[in-house]
Amino acid sequence: MTEKTTFGVRHVEVSRDRDGQRLDNFLMARLKGVPRSVIYRIIRTGQVRVNGGRAKPASRLQAGDMVRVPPASSRPPGSVAISADVLQLLNRSICFEDGSIMVIDKPAGMAVHGGSGLAWGVIDVVRKLRPAAHVDLVHRLDRETSGCLLLALDGDALRDLNQQLGNNELDKRYLCLLDGQLSKTVIEVQEPIGKCDRSGEHFMRVDPHGKPAHTTFRLLHNYGSCSFAEAQLHSGRTHQIRVHAAHLGMALVGDKKYAPAARQKYWRSRGVKRLFLHAQQLQFRTSNGTGQRVNCPLPDDLKNFIDGLL
Repeated sequence: MTEKTTFGVRHVEVSRDRDGQRLDNFLMARLKGVPRSVIYRIIRTGQVRVNGGRAKPASRLQAGDMVRVPPASSRPPGSVAISADVLQLLNRSICFEDGSIMVIDKPAGMAVHGGSGLAWGVIDVVRKLRPAAHVDLVHRLDRETSGCLLLALDGDALRDLNQQLGNNELDKRYLCLLDGQLSKTVIEVQEPIGKCDRSGEHFMRVDPHGKPAHTTFRLLHNYGSCSFAEAQLHSGRTHQIRVHAAHLGMALVGDKKYAPAARQKYWRSRGVKRLFLHAQQLQFRTSNGTGQRVNCPLPDDLKNFIDGLL
């Protein structure tokens, strides 16, 4: 990787091991400690350029691309205070590690990145746990979502996993509770998803002008009027399972963004404290080409809730 600096601005050539990485993740690695909100702002305002042109946070970089990285205020290295309890919790949550790849059973309520008022995220904790590794996120989970989170511990693994992700070779399966009964055992939803703004807040929605998205819902068990299902992702759009479930007319239980207000109120009265969505399984190729499947069991809070619906 080559760098050239002009008046605090760096021009960074994307190396082979960063081929396929998202622009926002690339910048987070270059601007350590800079809040995610700042990263998005400097991209949105055009301060970041790829080969001289504007780009989006989710743009995939290619080896040889030249990225303009502007100066940005960051916290001094090591200034993020992470308690010993959190370090121990995440260390216990590691369910796979082979030196190049790690899978963590992410607890619900823990963000993967710092920013937006959060001093740290899972990525910061893992970097403290593995200070000699070059830790990067391969994909993301919403803060409320628990379960399998895939991380690369070196550049070669990141490039390989990004290629698998881009080629839809990562098998990602979730457990969810839909507020309604599925009409069939297996339902395929192939509806494009785009972004919209409502009262100043960003939402995703089924949009004929959006990006292609495909989710398979498989009914596992009916609990009263609800469907406990496996959701398999064949694409990776933001909030894809939540948007496709809402499109079916049965938003996920506990969804504060896509469920009707009356149903949100009803489930709060039943004691629902968070979104019923858990990343149960990941299947990928390791650095030596071996197929690997990792499972994270349904956490106690969600298991106890559906047991109470019987």
